[in-house]
Amino acid sequence: MLIDVQACQLVLVDFQAKLKPVMVDADGVWANAARLAQLAQVLEVPTWGTEQNPSRLGVMPPEIRTHCRQVLAKMQFSAVEEGLGEWLQPEPPQAPRGNARSLPRHLQKPQAATQERKSIVLAGCEAHICLMQTALDLLEDEFEVWVVTDACTSRTERNRDAAYDRLAGAGAELVTTEMVAFEWVRTAEHPDFKLLQSLFK
Repeated sequence: MLIDVQACQLVLVDFQAKLKPVMVDADGVWANAARLAQLAQVLEVPTWGTEQNPSRLGVMPPEIRTHCRQVLAKMQFSAVEEGLGEWLQPEPPQAPRGNARSLPRHLQKPQAATQERKSIVLAGCEAHICLMQTALDLLEDEFEVWVVTDACTSRTERNRDAAYDRLAGAGAELVTTEMVAFEWVRTAEHPDFKLLQSLFK
């Protein structure tokens, strides 16, 4: 029941300049997203971002965007509808280069299987619109979804909390930033534990 760092990916939904001023507890939420992104990069957790209609709502701040492998510009509220699900699937194994028949089969190097990362840690806004629709689509596509409640927000607490109720009922796990961080690391002997401590002082 703990989050496995080896099976995780982080998705940061619509942390955008023009949304921030109207969101509940925006400074705290944006700071938690940046903490998650920084720790994910150090722990080699693949991190992806989305931006809703960036020409109107602005782009992600650099302290979050720089940690993302790719950022999906979208118009649909669910990022899955715009192709996020394909990004989250493992890449197919590469075909051997050169003439595969040049070596006997027993001398050819086996192709390493790409590990599936089916646990999606999700943070963003608005919790009851883009984040929730993305999460529900990911659940339907048989991903495990962990919604980081203190790294999500909406314009009103009522909408945000209604999203959490609905997501929990649909099978998403509700967690906090510190829960994710400490479950990723698991032990005070982890080489990156000091970084974790510095992020949460």
